[in-house]
Amino acid sequence: MFQLTPLVRNLIIINVVVFVLQQIVPVINALVPLNTVGTGGFMPYQFLTYMFAHGGFMHILFNMLTLASFAPILENEWGDKKFLFFYLATGIGAGIIYVAFNHFILPGSAGAVVGASGALFGVLMAFGMLYPNMELQMLFIPVPIKAKYMVFIVGIITYLLDRSGQVSHITHFGGAIVGLIIVSVWKGQGRGRY
Repeated sequence: MFQLTPLVRNLIIINVVVFVLQQIVPVINALVPLNTVGTGGFMPYQFLTYMFAHGGFMHILFNMLTLASFAPILENEWGDKKFLFFYLATGIGAGIIYVAFNHFILPGSAGAVVGASGALFGVLMAFGMLYPNMELQMLFIPVPIKAKYMVFIVGIITYLLDRSGQVSHITHFGGAIVGLIIVSVWKGQGRGRY
């Protein structure tokens, strides 16, 4: 089963606590989502809060399963401080890309967004970059796949399964891009296994 590291365990606990609070204190649902600039609901703190709130049970379940599956390996590799920086940077970076895209490219086309998915696509990208040839057996995929292809396959599956149109694919893409940039910079600094 999962071998949770201390920081990953705490991140899961925070996400679950926020999700429970969303159910019993509904006003939270108006405060924590990331709104786009110009909607009247945008507040800068939402770049942090949105990634700890979720839109439903299946949303948090799959996000926390992903966090529990891949993040402990990165926390063990980097240590808790570096992993926390990475996790928050990819989540906040994904939020910034989401807001910028919806403000400058498609103004007025998107609503508020919640979920850890931006940070988690950063985690998946980092995992694929650190362990590119590790073979993984994923749920719903009958054959093992190499980690370097995982983020693309997960992204494609997420896109294809989105029948509601409520999944923020730009946030997923943003988290993966920020993760790619951070890991590339760390690799370029050449500190051991970065």
